[in-house]
Amino acid sequence: MEKEKTIAQQKKEALLSSAKHAVMRMSDEELAACDAFCEDYKVFLDKAKTEREAVSFVEDALQKNGFIKFVPGMELKAGDKIYVNNRSKAIIMATIGTAPITEGVRLNAAHIDSPRLDMKQHPLYEDNELAFFKTHYYGGIKKYQWTAIPLSLHGVVIRKDGTSVEICIGEDENDPIFCITDLLPHLAANQMKRTLNEGIQGEELNILVGSRPFKDDRESNLVKLAIMDILHEKYGIIEDDFISAELEAVPAFKAKDVGFDRSMIGAYGHDDRVCAYTAFEAALGSKAPVHTGVTILTDKEETGSDGNTGLCSAYLKYFIYDLAECFGANGRAVLSASRCLSADVNAAFDPTFPDVLERNNCAYFNRGVCVTKFTGARGKSGTSDASAEFVGEIRRLLDENNVIWQTGELGKVDMGGGGTVAMYVANLNVDTIDVGVPVLSMHAPYELVAKTDVYAAYKAFAAFLES
Repeated sequence: MEKEKTIAQQKKEALLSSAKHAVMRMSDEELAACDAFCEDYKVFLDKAKTEREAVSFVEDALQKNGFIKFVPGMELKAGDKIYVNNRSKAIIMATIGTAPITEGVRLNAAHIDSPRLDMKQHPLYEDNELAFFKTHYYGGIKKYQWTAIPLSLHGVVIRKDGTSVEICIGEDENDPIFCITDLLPHLAANQMKRTLNEGIQGEELNILVGSRPFKDDRESNLVKLAIMDILHEKYGIIEDDFISAELEAVPAFKAKDVGFDRSMIGAYGHDDRVCAYTAFEAALGSKAPVHTGVTILTDKEETGSDGNTGLCSAYLKYFIYDLAECFGANGRAVLSASRCLSADVNAAFDPTFPDVLERNNCAYFNRGVCVTKFTGARGKSGTSDASAEFVGEIRRLLDENNVIWQTGELGKVDMGGGGTVAMYVANLNVDTIDVGVPVLSMHAPYELVAKTDVYAAYKAFAAFLES
């Protein structure tokens, strides 16, 4: 017979927070649904390693699920599904709700770019009969982590005649891969004296791409020539075509289950494709929302969101204005009545490195999707800081829809921090808060997430779109 609870126990349950592992709160059926969902997520991770590939993947799925291209001025009604492709590097999708557009939209905003190595405009060179690509890293990385790992090459080349060719080398099992060399420890005494930040310098991130010369003793740079000959034969490009190319080197790792219990996923690009995919799947599943649901997958977050495919651009605002005009409404009024979940990741607590996070206010693996009231660093610099009223609204929404969630912050007050796209949406007079998945080894070539947190994010974004 169960003992009667003491008054202290009763008050503890009623008054104090008691975070529990998600597995303790999920049925066997929901855990099975979680694992099945994550199998599809791993497919997305392997197929969409760049923002262009993510947009292509999403656009194809949207078209198969009844979404049509939005045209300003078109007639729209509840249930209609539309999308806008912004330069093949960002995409907006929407399902029209039953409520008047003047009541605002429900916006999920995630980014689909991740830290990587971009090729310079004159990348190919030869040195001592080895051919290399020169790179410029994109986003915040620990440069030493990118040496001595398999890399694949993705992107597009615009040829001199204006035609384009897509490149993806290193993902198929029969493809070659590429890598950046590093010193053997036996000869690295001077290198080891450098600080960790300078252990590998930016101009040392040179990708080895070949070593066999073109057979002609009368010329120089024969390895470089042999590489260009291969590229010309396969893709029809010449060296000057690199000037009008976007080529990105990313880890060639595949997304895999991690742990004896297969409870985690290891992959490149969880930041922020884990939120992009869950938000996208929520958008696909939205059938008849009350308020018009909008999901935006944007570019350039890792470099500050500038540029015409980043959220410092006006393309989101223009879309909302054009959408409002379809109903004879004022776009500014629609934005002011809107709500947004900035779907971006947060740092998960790592017991190996406990000193950078404050245990009472950080996110943990397997405690659900993380609600982050503010980001920024040192004095909340660079954050929108959601209002108490909006936090309360989101708190009630998650609880009412049985979403497992937690709160978090990106590091101790004086330790550092970071930003998301939240402030750029909030600057449009939209109530905005960060909601996303906790990540271990964030910005490393191989990041980790917990499957239960991924599934909780999907449920959160789906519930928000239906609110």
